Amino acid sequence: MKAYSLDLRQKVVEAYNNKEGSYRKLAKRFRVSLTFVKTLLKRYQQTGSIEPRPHAGGQAPKLKAEQLVIINELVTNNNDAILSDLCDQCYQKTQIAISRATMSRMLQKLNLTRKKNFSRYSS
Repeated sequence: MKAYSLDLRQKVVEAYNNKEGSYRKLAKRFRVSLTFVKTLLKRYQQTGSIEPRPHAGGQAPKLKAEQLVIINELVTNNNDAILSDLCDQCYQKTQIAISRATMSRMLQKLNLTRKKNFSRYSS
């Protein structure tokens, strides 16, 4: 969800400082949640800031640029390998275990496609 604008945050703080209503009335007036008003005013009283907090970031990627180069080489050398085979080969080279879903995302990130060689599977 996108952070509320600084303009809106400033209006909420000014309205509260001018005693224009309770937390609930301010939330209703500015069409925001009661929790937003409470946390905004609490942070303003503690730090004097109305800036939104920075995004926490999320989970760090398992594979670094060096491992992506290895995956690129694996697919280039064997482009008809299935995802589980690529995961196994990646583990043998990097000692990092990844799931098939992660491998699929990495192939998309590298803009690589895999094309099956159907003559390999014939009897």
